Amino acid sequence: MAAQFFSQLSQNFIGILDDEEYYDITIEVGQDPEVKIFRSHMIILNYRSVHFRRHLSANKKNSDGKLTHIKLPNISPNIFQIILKYIYGGILNLDGIDLIDIINLLVAAESLKLQEIVDYLQSYFIENETNWMNEHFTHLYNIIFQHNSFIELQKFCTDIISKYPEKLFKSLDLTSISEKSLISLIERDDLKIKEIDIWEQVLKWGLAQNPTLLPNPDTWSDDDFKLMENSIKKCLPFINFFYLTSKEFLNKVVPYQKLLNPQLYKDLMNYYLDGDNKIISTVQSERGSNIDSKLIMSKTAAYIASWIDKKENLHPVYRFKPYSSLDNPYEFKLLLRGSRDGFSPESFHELCDNKPKTIIIAKVKGTSEILGGYNPFMWESKDDLTYTETNESFIFSFTFMNLNDVILSRVKNRHQAFSSNVAFCPCFGDDFYIGSNAVGYCDKLNYEKGLRPEKGFFDLEEYEVFQIIKKV
Repeated sequence: MAAQFFSQLSQNFIGILDDEEYYDITIEVGQDPEVKIFRSHMIILNYRSVHFRRHLSANKKNSDGKLTHIKLPNISPNIFQIILKYIYGGILNLDGIDLIDIINLLVAAESLKLQEIVDYLQSYFIENETNWMNEHFTHLYNIIFQHNSFIELQKFCTDIISKYPEKLFKSLDLTSISEKSLISLIERDDLKIKEIDIWEQVLKWGLAQNPTLLPNPDTWSDDDFKLMENSIKKCLPFINFFYLTSKEFLNKVVPYQKLLNPQLYKDLMNYYLDGDNKIISTVQSERGSNIDSKLIMSKTAAYIASWIDKKENLHPVYRFKPYSSLDNPYEFKLLLRGSRDGFSPESFHELCDNKPKTIIIAKVKGTSEILGGYNPFMWESKDDLTYTETNESFIFSFTFMNLNDVILSRVKNRHQAFSSNVAFCPCFGDDFYIGSNAVGYCDKLNYEKGLRPEKGFFDLEEYEVFQIIKKV
């Protein structure tokens, strides 16, 4: 059995820091007026820091007989004193240190490739200083996204941002964050904030980088537009311009059209002016909260919610404007997933009966086809084949994660809108139903349109049932 005496060893090595005879390297730390020179030992630095190992010479003295000298202008003497104590004795003492200085210590440790300190300090902040981080959120966010190794703190901040975007977007310090920090925020597709707010904040950030520009773009010259474009060009690909209202596009984007790629602006003009009611395939995914589904996104759920409220008929003169994931008035509560709960009628009726307003989503096996239907009433376990009357039900189809080729088919024979039977899963008037063993069937009988080119049976890869609940 080996005895270990690390405590005394650590103290002895820390004592070497006061050595005035055997040191073989000097390190100049800080900038005027706060500069300090530390004496150190090449062999210890070589084995304790990858950064120093890369920069130390093979000999302890240069050819002219002078000691090796290293400069670290971006680290303060106080911070480097703490780091040296760690390098020599394995001790990191944070007592009496301001939290801002601990952040500076974290940055310095990363620059010197001291990953052990980096990992420890990240955990220290997350476990002990969450209140302080919330109070200094903008400052912290700006710093940590300049350093790739701050993974845990980056995750902490992005989790907060996805839930509380106002932490940055309503902050007076937003214009002071770096380009990299700004992009790391606006590239998130789960950011719960309106697209127009993101665009306005990017413009505000760009103006802050160019203080000579006046806020009104009507006063800008071509050179001014070029200056602004160069400032925000890396941000532009992350703005989903297709998810603005027509009024927002007219008032907030058209005046800045010279900042946009000409083809993008042409596509936007076509999209907002030509009355086409389909989502363009090149548009980025819309931001918003996630939905518990393997088959649809929040954007798709909002689109389906628009059919529930018959939004396509509200303004027949104007283009169809579906709900977005931000203003969807309904919650989609998952009741059943075939791969999790089974594809049998027994499972369907056990989990979905007597729950009003349900949406069925099914994926055809071996294809990208998504089929579905809406029941405004309730499913029941009836022994006979009894139809329910309604004008509110509909069935639909589209391609997986794509709303370009939507087929919306509303019921035309209200007397046979849907039926509940113990031997079947959902059944929409014989036009679309799911039987046992993950088998579906389509026809064109009681609804306006057929969902598939050919009627008949097909195999299902997955299906889900959601209850539609009005948000409070």
